[in-house]
Amino acid sequence: MANIEQATLGAGCFWCIETFFNEIKGVKKAISGYSGGTVPGTPTYREVCSGLTGHAEVVRVEFDADIISFEEILFLFFTAHDPTTLNRQGADVGTQYRSAIFYHNKEQKLIAEQIVKDVQQYFDNPIVTEISPLINYFDAEDYHQNYYKQNPDQGYCAMVVGPKLNKLRKLHADKLKDF
Repeated sequence: MANIEQATLGAGCFWCIETFFNEIKGVKKAISGYSGGTVPGTPTYREVCSGLTGHAEVVRVEFDADIISFEEILFLFFTAHDPTTLNRQGADVGTQYRSAIFYHNKEQKLIAEQIVKDVQQYFDNPIVTEISPLINYFDAEDYHQNYYKQNPDQGYCAMVVGPKLNKLRKLHADKLKDF
């Protein structure tokens, strides 16, 4: 029986990290979504992108903790984006693109706080990753799920997601699933 846990992570546009985490051994699935907002209900993608709802684009990673730990998920997360830029990842700017760990329980909060301290030495600038409780989470619209796999030639995917994904695949080849 699998020991399934969840991590909810914001690292800029969710298309790239969703695709990346879906390729990691022990990850059952990664789902694009939104979290951390102050507006009740389920705002649309357009509303979230306005920056007015307070939501971040996130990926909910469901993983088998007997194969990959929450700590390992976080180490991968910190290599998948720049956690030192406030409300920005590359050309994507706004609170919806913030670096964030939305913890599911107190243990995850403590682990996240420790991992931030541990990885800070690898960055020239201070890590600004938000560590907050998981609130107001909902899955993104269906057309966002597996977006890169379905649209690899779309402009943003070809120019941003693809190259970043290839870099991450090389960096973490030992963590990838055998397809």
